[in-house]
Amino acid sequence: MSNTIRIERTTHPKPKPDPNNLGFGQIFTDHMFIMDYTAGKGWHDPRIVPYGPLSLDPSTMVFHYGQAVFEGLKAYKTKDGRILLFRPTNNMERINMSNDRICIPPLDVDFAVEAIKTLVKVDQDWIPEAEGTSLYIRPFIIATDPYLGVRPANTYKFLIILSPVGAYYPEGINPVKIYVESNYVRAVKGGTGAAKTPGNYAASLKAQVEANEKGYTQVLWLDGVEKKYVEEVGTMNVFFKINGEIITPALEGSLLAGITRDSTIQLIKSWGLKVTERRISIQEIYDAHAQGTLEEAFGTGTAAVISPIGELNWNGNKIIINGGMTGEISTKIYNVLTGIQNGELEDPFGWTVEC
Repeated sequence: MSNTIRIERTTHPKPKPDPNNLGFGQIFTDHMFIMDYTAGKGWHDPRIVPYGPLSLDPSTMVFHYGQAVFEGLKAYKTKDGRILLFRPTNNMERINMSNDRICIPPLDVDFAVEAIKTLVKVDQDWIPEAEGTSLYIRPFIIATDPYLGVRPANTYKFLIILSPVGAYYPEGINPVKIYVESNYVRAVKGGTGAAKTPGNYAASLKAQVEANEKGYTQVLWLDGVEKKYVEEVGTMNVFFKINGEIITPALEGSLLAGITRDSTIQLIKSWGLKVTERRISIQEIYDAHAQGTLEEAFGTGTAAVISPIGELNWNGNKIIINGGMTGEISTKIYNVLTGIQNGELEDPFGWTVEC
């Protein structure tokens, strides 16, 4: 594969949006990256072209069998004008783990990171600089064979698109209300829960809609077998601070290995606090609340970074966590992570990469 990325710049640049009114995932930049895969030839023809629609046959396999994966990461502009990415290599390593589960050919990790850097530099004027904003990066791969039949495809497209974003949740860093899902199942061990594949998110929509109708921002999923053990929130991994110990569900094959999750664990350990990865039941969390030892709960993810949890509703039993206020640990993690991401704080972990 040639490592030369061909660049075709738009002749019709779009107006830049108001950085104080971005929302999330609604606005897209002037350009996108595309690379093709053909069996026997491998990945080829890497190019940056004007952002626009794809032309695909109605029989294209991704439409019928869902063979696709995606990632999410962000770019930030520092006060001195540098452009920083946060742990992009980890994202591209993770997309290959998803690729393996969904039978998609692996990417060259270093080249994929280079593609991200090149596209971000082409559209660097789109990186918003208002507080709490960033440039969201969405790499994804789709199966493109025009074929009706269940098998791995022989052709694929790897694309990267960019979107200037504000806060993922309207609440921002204020606590969100979470509905504990006891009816529907998102994933089980041996399934695709550990892969970042669109079907996982499609499977979560019914519960999400019902939770929203009840006034809740997101769903907390329980394990798919016993419906007893906490797994993850729809778009976040989840942490609970109980009696001074910070606990997060262990990675056992049914939930996503979040990069913000891993960063959070490393931060907490660097502060000398106890963090444990293990199975934790929803009953244990409610018991801790009843005993006055449930001190904080929060979610972690690329989109929201840190999202404190102020309320849980499990089978109609509501608990308010930390008086519905943002907790001390949630605040500290958010401030340090975002400070490292936007270059305002020192990065002792080597997480940020300059474009």
